[in-house]
Amino acid sequence: MNKEKFSDFLSTLKIFFKNLGHNLLNFLKKIFSSKKTIIGFVLIMVFVFIGIFGPLIFPYDQNTDVANKYLLPSTEHFFGTDWLGRDVFRQVIAGTSSVLEIAFFTAIFTVTIGTILGIISGYVGGVVDKIIMSITNIFLSIPSFPVYLLLAALITLESSVSLALIISLWSWAGLCRSIRVQVMSIKERDYIQICKVMHMSTFHIIFREIMPNVFSYIAVNFVVAMRNAIMASVGIMLVGLAAYDPTNWGAIINAARMKGLVNYKNILIMIYPLVFIIIFQISTLLLSNGLDETLNPRLKVK
Repeated sequence: MNKEKFSDFLSTLKIFFKNLGHNLLNFLKKIFSSKKTIIGFVLIMVFVFIGIFGPLIFPYDQNTDVANKYLLPSTEHFFGTDWLGRDVFRQVIAGTSSVLEIAFFTAIFTVTIGTILGIISGYVGGVVDKIIMSITNIFLSIPSFPVYLLLAALITLESSVSLALIISLWSWAGLCRSIRVQVMSIKERDYIQICKVMHMSTFHIIFREIMPNVFSYIAVNFVVAMRNAIMASVGIMLVGLAAYDPTNWGAIINAARMKGLVNYKNILIMIYPLVFIIIFQISTLLLSNGLDETLNPRLKVK
């Protein structure tokens, strides 16, 4: 019996990976039929390009040059210089990679935790469902900002991964609950009951029958998690939970604010990372809305 289950597992896994390439190609054609998706994706790829190649093209020099402080924008310093004579444009460019890392890792942690627990809770049910939902309700009821303030007094996060993990701890619960509801609805459908009557493996039911039906929702929430992580990371930097990084967009905004907004040059310095944040937010919003319109059958016009 164990050999039969193992053989069924291997055959299901083989079919899954065999069809993965074909399904992925059809999926890409489908999602890029929306203009919103294309625009959002292109903008995000621009940020990725800046994060990877920006520091190589415009290397950031963290050394101070007080003699050249508060220079206005010019061909030499596109965004001018700050109160220590550092190039603001190169500062913002250097911070792009860390911001994208935080957004990407947060999305991975959030989607992974929320999806796994949501599927287990919805599919298994019973005591397991009650335990997972109790934990989920706890995380949904506790406000994140006071916790960030408390943690800031105790620890300092040094890496993007640890920062992303902290953010995802307050992001997965809503996704988990939504996935649970969808799985509970799907598992009662006739074709799932037929799979159970035919004694198909749990692996087959989850990955071949349930996952394709919730994948669109997971994809949209991956993009939404990235968008939310940007604002959360800025807030965490402002409260001092993360280690100070002068190139972080939140750190630039906070430092300019602390220097005093009476000086209009500090306002200019603060505006540049804000514009980057707004553009990134718009790009993720377009991408998530485009994916939702394309993949969500309830939004399709008949």
